Amino acid sequence: MSAGQEIEAKRVEPAAAGTPAGNGARLKAWLLHVLSVHGLLVFGIFLIIVFSILLPQTFTGIQTFRAILGNNTTVALLALAEMLVISTGNYDLSIAYNVGLMHIVAMGLLTDAGFPWPFVVLLTIAAGGFVGWVNGVLVEYAKIDSFIATLGVGTMLYGVGSWYTNGTQLVGNVPLAFANINDAKFLGIPVPSYMVAAVAFLIWVCLEHVPIGRRLYAIGSNRRAAELTGVPSRRLVMGTFVCSGLIVGLAGVILAARLQVAQSSVGPEFLLPAFVGALLGATTVRPGRVNAWGTIIAVLVLAVGIAGLQQLGNSFFVEPIFQGAALIISVGLAGYAARRRRR
Repeated sequence: MSAGQEIEAKRVEPAAAGTPAGNGARLKAWLLHVLSVHGLLVFGIFLIIVFSILLPQTFTGIQTFRAILGNNTTVALLALAEMLVISTGNYDLSIAYNVGLMHIVAMGLLTDAGFPWPFVVLLTIAAGGFVGWVNGVLVEYAKIDSFIATLGVGTMLYGVGSWYTNGTQLVGNVPLAFANINDAKFLGIPVPSYMVAAVAFLIWVCLEHVPIGRRLYAIGSNRRAAELTGVPSRRLVMGTFVCSGLIVGLAGVILAARLQVAQSSVGPEFLLPAFVGALLGATTVRPGRVNAWGTIIAVLVLAVGIAGLQQLGNSFFVEPIFQGAALIISVGLAGYAARRRRR
């Protein structure tokens, strides 16, 4: 027997299909695929089961469901806005300060200027888009790193809000129709939740089913290579900053309708959960890159975790610890998923 024949004889034939070994291998491969693509969703379902067992009287109630949806509308919109910018390889640290200023703008236009509420909604969303345009100009034309540029813009926005409110609360009579932007329900679900779903759907269509989405991902992956293929990177990056600002403006309107009072201290607390949602979303559905539905799943999983911990009686400091740990884990998992995707 030749050396080649001896080697061939020593080879172990792969398990045939239908055998116990073959079925086990296929099951293992399927489980690994589910965990790598939908691991975050599986973890969310696990949390729901655990908290339902530990808190059968409170966590499983319809009020908890509505609270999770209604209380996280602002975070979900900000996470989607951040996700758009991250898709191009940039960051927007101004989103939290921007939503804080936008809810002040909405309340100011309603109470101080006395504008009709539909006009207030349009002006507030447009103002958010203008802030996004300023960010884009600083990043694309002034060539300032997005981290620094948006942090500086956000700090200025916080100062403008403090100046307008004079460090106090801005209170006034809010029209019932404006308040219903947040309070109204359809089929038992808060209307803002439908707004979040609509924004996520539009982003999903643009990123996954329209050529512009592939171009944005190409810019985020390798901008120079994208430009060599004819992708207008400057215009597209500017567009993502403006769209991000428009979404933040919408979040500001909903926040104003929810609080019905404005103060400059509102806003910064949304920065961390929005970042966590956007980055953690890159670990699921489309592992290795930010995506709309992954972002929504991430926000909901974080909301379920925080709601369950709060109902268990944990102290107020548990929430930032939970979110900070989730941010570190999400960045690590997103990087791992991106490396696996490239391989």
